[in-house]
Amino acid sequence: MPIRLEDALKHSSFIPGDPVIRAAASVAATTQLRWIHSSEVLDIAPLLGGGELLLTGGQALALATDKRRAEYIWELAERGVAALAIETGTELASMPSSMISAAEAAGLPLIELRKVVPFVGVMEAINSLLVSESAAQLQQADQASHAMAVELAHGGSLDRILAVLADATGAEVVLTSNAGAPLASALPAGHVPEPAASTEVAQDRASTIHLDVSVRGIPSARLTLHALAGADLNLARIAGHRSVDILALALLQRMPPGLKEMAGAALIRAVDSGTQNWRLQQLAPAAGIPISAQLVAIVVRSPGSRQLRTAVEHLLDRVGRHSASYADNAELLALAVLRPGTTQEDRKDIVAGLESLDLPEGSVSAVGPVASGIAAAPWSLAEARLTLELAAAVGPGKPGTGQSAAVLDAQAYAVERLAFHSLDEARRTDFVRQQLGAILEHDEQRRSSLLETLRVWLDSGCNTAQAARELHLERQSMHQRLQRIFSLCGGDPRGTGRLAALHLATRLAAM
Repeated sequence: MPIRLEDALKHSSFIPGDPVIRAAASVAATTQLRWIHSSEVLDIAPLLGGGELLLTGGQALALATDKRRAEYIWELAERGVAALAIETGTELASMPSSMISAAEAAGLPLIELRKVVPFVGVMEAINSLLVSESAAQLQQADQASHAMAVELAHGGSLDRILAVLADATGAEVVLTSNAGAPLASALPAGHVPEPAASTEVAQDRASTIHLDVSVRGIPSARLTLHALAGADLNLARIAGHRSVDILALALLQRMPPGLKEMAGAALIRAVDSGTQNWRLQQLAPAAGIPISAQLVAIVVRSPGSRQLRTAVEHLLDRVGRHSASYADNAELLALAVLRPGTTQEDRKDIVAGLESLDLPEGSVSAVGPVASGIAAAPWSLAEARLTLELAAAVGPGKPGTGQSAAVLDAQAYAVERLAFHSLDEARRTDFVRQQLGAILEHDEQRRSSLLETLRVWLDSGCNTAQAARELHLERQSMHQRLQRIFSLCGGDPRGTGRLAALHLATRLAAM
């Protein structure tokens, strides 16, 4: 019998923690557990498999912003985590309202542990029960996968193969292409479909499992299992994972991936791993990418990177000449060939196109600088990744760049990238202090924002009216701030050689 969240909360090892459900209580009654895990790491979602009750002491959450806390909730929900339990009182005084709202919207049961309870003891006690339960589920899943393999060997259609899985799990099973086109589906024998409107969104999320089906290493389809009333969600999850290889064989017989697509995925992996140039020159022509082409690398970090692959490929094919992509659980990597004579225009269109995509919450992407030839593709990819790292410190969507917070242009971070490669931290700090020491001291002592004002003004090309609008200041207040800044840094820098040094210092200060 499946072990549910409410069973765990009533267990003798859990009761001393005085648990109370703060969000998605309606889902908690039917939520099944696969495992109990504890972690203080906020980026834990990609490492989880779904169905976990996650325990945390709140140390990292206490230091995080409300935005990051909400993102944490959504990342766990998208990963299929069963519930999140947070200990309050020591590190985290109370449950943040931002997390309660996000958990309710995401349908993720959020539990507050109002007293200290040893996580190790809880995990040992309840996981031992889950292990006993999973042994029977594994046996059933293996029987289902064997029956699917027999159906495949006898030439059964995709619908008939999925019907075996549906009957074994009590789940509605759907197989779709990467573009979302239905390939096959099945319901358990004798099941009468219920009206779609009778099912709540939160319950759908809690009882639905999504798995990618890859053919020769290329994500080619998506398997969705929706556990119906009374079904064992953990059995559906295990059996779904067991069935992926069989479905890959079935797809290989019916719709094998083309050479170009396979070569493209291999090329991206080679670029990412820093393979020697001769290997890149071998793979590029097979992927339809000229060896000497002008190209850019794109990195998309998203909870749904594999599902974004088709949309990104369509965008790149529309803007440039050829493209190749590869996705794993955490990142989508792509190369786009730019047309001769319109290199910069094509690159701008790619940035704008990424901004227009409907990306999941928490997604961030970066477009690398233009690489001359496939040999320089690893450099463009490395610079795109560096841009993502710098943005975390400098701040994405810097005033004056006009960028979306979710899409970063490596060219807008050219100064920061150069400084990262050429100057160590001590030299950067010394240069900033030499140029801006008086302004920094003023901001520290009076809690003013003269440095930010100067940076916005310089980023705008010394356009006082534009800077005032971006800072939401009256023009007179802007002039007063500038006069104070000029008095601290040795006068108005316009028309002098000091202007470039001040602008560089304001950019480095954020690093």
